[in-house]
Amino acid sequence: MRDCCVSTPDNCMENSSDEPKSAQFYIDTGELSQETRVRSPPSEMLSPRLLWLQRLQPVAIVGPYQDTGGGWILPSKPQPLHNNTNNIMDNNKLSPTFAQRRAEVKLNAMPWFHGKISRDQAEQLLSPKEDGLFLVRESTNFPGDYTLCVCYQGKVEHYRVKYKDHQLTIDDEEFFENLAQLVEHYEQDADGLCTQLVKSLPKKGKQDFCVDTKAFEKAGWVIPENELELRESIGKGEFGDVMLGILRGEKVAVKMLKDSSEAAQKFLAEATLMTSLTHMNLVQLLGLVFNSKKKHLYLVTEYMSKGSLVDYLRSRGRLHVTKKDQINFAFDTCSGMEYLESRKVVHRDLAARNVLISEEGVAKVSDFGLAREESFTLEAGKLPIKWTAPEALKHGKFSNKSDMWSFGILLWEIYSFGRVPYPRIPLADVVKHVEKGYKMEAPEGCPSEVYEMMRQMSCFPFCSITSSRTGQAWDLQPDRRPSFHDLKGKLEQLRLLTV
Repeated sequence: MRDCCVSTPDNCMENSSDEPKSAQFYIDTGELSQETRVRSPPSEMLSPRLLWLQRLQPVAIVGPYQDTGGGWILPSKPQPLHNNTNNIMDNNKLSPTFAQRRAEVKLNAMPWFHGKISRDQAEQLLSPKEDGLFLVRESTNFPGDYTLCVCYQGKVEHYRVKYKDHQLTIDDEEFFENLAQLVEHYEQDADGLCTQLVKSLPKKGKQDFCVDTKAFEKAGWVIPENELELRESIGKGEFGDVMLGILRGEKVAVKMLKDSSEAAQKFLAEATLMTSLTHMNLVQLLGLVFNSKKKHLYLVTEYMSKGSLVDYLRSRGRLHVTKKDQINFAFDTCSGMEYLESRKVVHRDLAARNVLISEEGVAKVSDFGLAREESFTLEAGKLPIKWTAPEALKHGKFSNKSDMWSFGILLWEIYSFGRVPYPRIPLADVVKHVEKGYKMEAPEGCPSEVYEMMRQMSCFPFCSITSSRTGQAWDLQPDRRPSFHDLKGKLEQLRLLTV
């Protein structure tokens, strides 16, 4: 059975205008089939019969149906779709248009990649110098390129690996999608090198990964270039411009890649993670576009017409953003983070700037450029200080608890209508102030219950003072912060009470 992407024809949309519109739908599973079932965690379900589905969103079908305790039945014939207002659309107009194979894409380990080490360091590591012993490092003379270091007859040969038109090559004859493919090729045949690659020298500690663009093609995530129409620029991203696009009659956001090898791998790593994440409060990946000459990479996601949460709050302010809006934004974001928590994924860059608002006013977590599995560590210098937990900044310890710290800062942003956290404190002094017990005041009009949540989860951590030879030291305890699952329940109660 295949994974597929389910959509409806344009004439099924409530809006009869020619202007494309983003929308959310639900499959009514009332008439059940025992042919297929859909993997959908309970957190994504509105009720046992309504399966949430984003237009053009991939649905993982894992049938044929077996009663194994997981998954939900998908009707074998077209069923009514429900929109946000629960209006049932005409069943006769539905069809499984744009069905595509979908599967999760995996990262490839590169144990032989040693990153930024010098030529001399590489030669010292490659010992004893047995023929075919090798490693790969970043090029010191040509930033953005790599160097393949191979032992042969007691010496180390250094081959420049050039990045050219989004591919890698040593001799301008054989081209590869990534380093893993290049290494695999020369393990099979020397093909012009001094010797065949025989044995890799593994890097100690954290290892790197690479992504194969062909893996996206095999998994069904590649969108034909002629199906995507690019329009105006709508912003800037980590990798380049973000454009408005039209895909199969729908508005989409298109992230465009800057031309560099390092950026390409980060870009594809973000896309790889997004293939495994499906939730109504996460911005969904729709696919990737590789042009015919592989000179451009586009990451296509659902379009969020109302922009980032921080811009939404600042531009509308107290006159237009209600208490109900604020608690809804907090609940939506917490729901998305609860899902990441359940998948053991840590976002690492949660902030109001990285939460987007849909046309319907739904908040969705976005920008997974720094997100990784829990075991991953990252250089602190790349992190936003005012939103990052002290244990992450000082020791590189990231977890769902450090995400909870960031969520507390995000709550403060919501209730201050987009102000920058720690106002009037220089960036360089923020960590020092927090470690000394500094507490931001509650934003004007912030409910006391919400302010208490902030105190418990982040900018106002649980601290204990212990004595030592050097004096008193603050002991910040991440484990005492609440989980997103627990916090979601409290926010739901507040949401019901807020008018």
